[in-house]
Amino acid sequence: MTTEDLVAVGFRKKQLGIYGSLLTDQSYFDTLKNKKNCSNEALWQKYFEKNSWVFGYGLGYIFLSNLDDRKLEQVVQGHSVDSHGKRVDALMKSKGIISNLCFVEIKTHTTALLETKPYRSGCWAPSRELAGAIAQVQGTVASAVENLSSRITPSDSEGNPTGEEIYNYQPKSCLVIGCMGEFVSEHGVNKGKLRSFELLRKNITNPEVITFDELYERAKFIVQHNQR
Repeated sequence: MTTEDLVAVGFRKKQLGIYGSLLTDQSYFDTLKNKKNCSNEALWQKYFEKNSWVFGYGLGYIFLSNLDDRKLEQVVQGHSVDSHGKRVDALMKSKGIISNLCFVEIKTHTTALLETKPYRSGCWAPSRELAGAIAQVQGTVASAVENLSSRITPSDSEGNPTGEEIYNYQPKSCLVIGCMGEFVSEHGVNKGKLRSFELLRKNITNPEVITFDELYERAKFIVQHNQR
């Protein structure tokens, strides 16, 4: 392992610790939010801007990265991702010989996943926030399919081609929202709530719904794998 690799692993290990604190320490979260003078969602957005590596193995098993020389947050209307339009929290690309677009919507770890009261005995409906976020992502993808060309060749801030070639055929989308701890009661897991949530997300093709704690565990895997 080179010195550069060691520095990268050290950075990721430190950033993983910050992720853990944001996830579990509300006092730390509020302090950092006030310091950055931003909303809950914006704070997570800033974190992921700095740590796009978290999405590397985190969303499915296709390696993802942000677009060359670009922030994660992009607009997705017209024939360029620079024009005015619907904003997406993270516009990413798959890594391979051929790259495809992937849209990521980021909410917060405290966003409710289910309604507080059961719809029927043992069945919980998705929360308004979760249902709305799913509709939002699906709308963003539909807009991109309609308004972006099937082959995108991005340019940098000065109009120079970045050399990327990204395709827009039925793009993948992901929604990062809530925490699985919502289903844990004083004496264990509420199976009805967990079942309701899992049946919902397993039957949605796009977006893939992943919770903040699940993404944290995958980020931890990246760090531990790199250390080894």
